[in-house]
Amino acid sequence: MTGEDPGLFTPDSVTWQMHGDPMMWIAGIRALYLQALHPRAVRGVMQNSDFRRDAWGRLMRTANFVGTTTYGTTEAAERAGARVRKIHRMLTATDPDTGERYGVDEPDLLLWVHCAEIDSYLDVLRRSGFRITDAEADRYITEHRQSARLVGLEPGAVPADRAELAAYFEKVRPDLAAGPEAREVDDFLLHPPTHPLLVPVREVLWRRVAQLAYASLPPYAHELYGRPAPAPATAARQLRLAGLLLRRVPARLRWQLPPKHILRAMARLGPDARPAPYKLGR
Repeated sequence: MTGEDPGLFTPDSVTWQMHGDPMMWIAGIRALYLQALHPRAVRGVMQNSDFRRDAWGRLMRTANFVGTTTYGTTEAAERAGARVRKIHRMLTATDPDTGERYGVDEPDLLLWVHCAEIDSYLDVLRRSGFRITDAEADRYITEHRQSARLVGLEPGAVPADRAELAAYFEKVRPDLAAGPEAREVDDFLLHPPTHPLLVPVREVLWRRVAQLAYASLPPYAHELYGRPAPAPATAARQLRLAGLLLRRVPARLRWQLPPKHILRAMARLGPDARPAPYKLGR
C-alpha cells in the first residue's frame, strides 16, 4: 500500500469490499422502489426533475456518488457531499393536499433516503450470497454514518447497527404509502422508455432485473404497492442465482465500466487495495 490518501472508508472497511460487488446494481433499484414509498421524499424528486426522462441519469449520479465516496480520495468525497448539499438546499416541494411547501433537505427525508439505500445494499448482497457476518453487517451500517454526514445528516442521529435500522423502519412505516408518485416510479421501472428496436431486450432482460429488485423488497412494501411478489424464500433463491451468474463475470471486466472508481483507487493505492469478499473476516 502506498502513502496515498485511502479515502473516507479505506480498503480495510466492510464498505470497500461490499461496494465492488455486481449485485449493488440490483440493490440500487430496490432502493428506488423503497424510497418511492415515502410520499414527501418521492414528491421532492418528482417535482424537481423529469423523472421519466432522467431516471437513468439519476441512477447513474447515485452510483457515481457511491463510487466516489467509497473509492475516491477524502477530498473528492467531501466535494461530492458539498455538491449534493448545495443542490438539496435550493430545492423545495409542495404537498398537494395541504399546500405546504418544504425543503427536500429536511433531516427526516434525508434519513429515509439514506436508510432505504443502506438497507437495500445490505439486504440484497447478503441474500444473494455475499458472505458477511452479523458483526460485519453492523460495522457496515456504522461506517455509513460517514455517507450520511456527507448529505447533511448528523451522524449521531443515524442508525448504527441492524437493531437500530430495524427500529427506524418500524417507526417510519405508518408514514409510508404507494401514492401517485410511487406508482409512476413503479411503472417507469417496469416499462422504461426504450428505442423500439430494443423493446424485446427490455422485456426479456430489464424486466427480470426490475422484478428481482421488486421481489427483494420487504413484504410490507409489496402490500403497499399492491403487486404480487414471490415468497421471501423464492426471492432469496432468485437473488442467489443472480449473484452466482453476475459474479462469474471477471471483476476486472466489470470494473472497466465508466467511471472506473475501483480501478482508479487501485492505481492510487496499489493492487492490495483490490476489493474482495474474502478480505472480510480476516
